[in-house]
Amino acid sequence: SGDFYWITQKDHTLIIAAADCTGHGVPGAFMSMLGVAYLNEIVNKIAINKHINLLNAEDILNQLRDMVISSLRQTGNPTEPKDGMDIALCVIDFERKKMQFSGANNPIYLIRNGELIQYNANRMPVSYHQKMDKSFTRHEIALKPDDRIYLFSDGLIDQFGGDKGLKFLSKRFKELLLEVHGQPMS
Repeated sequence: SGDFYWITQKDHTLIIAAADCTGHGVPGAFMSMLGVAYLNEIVNKIAINKHINLLNAEDILNQLRDMVISSLRQTGNPTEPKDGMDIALCVIDFERKKMQFSGANNPIYLIRNGELIQYNANRMPVSYHQKMDKSFTRHEIALKPDDRIYLFSDGLIDQFGGDKGLKFLSKRFKELLLEVHGQPMS
């Protein structure tokens, strides 16, 4: 699959991501394997050096982008494949009750006290891009009890269905999440 989720914990810090890679079948699966391997490498390198406190969501995405561009030998030539990924990545510090979010085309939703708050991603992928000299943005969020955080790809939003065969779209997805957010996550 071209969609994957990834999660790891280092001391009191949880790092979680949901990604949507370009391509279907083998190309999508290849990009997913690269994404998982590179996220492991980036986070483990920081952890080995005992710099857990230096885990910054935007740095992880910047390094991931550099590794994808290098491994796919992307140069920006218009004839080369535009392989890459859209991703939402959160770094959650349980001790400080804070979360960082950085995203490449994929936002996150936070539901707090029955209100849905959207944190937008940068409008650029993890791959060669005209804005690749710019760092991804880091959002810092103070967490509160009963917060619900949703990371996702476009898989559900782009599904066709219903009586008219229309796409589900983000408006319906947000309505669905507001309707069910009080239920157990399982």
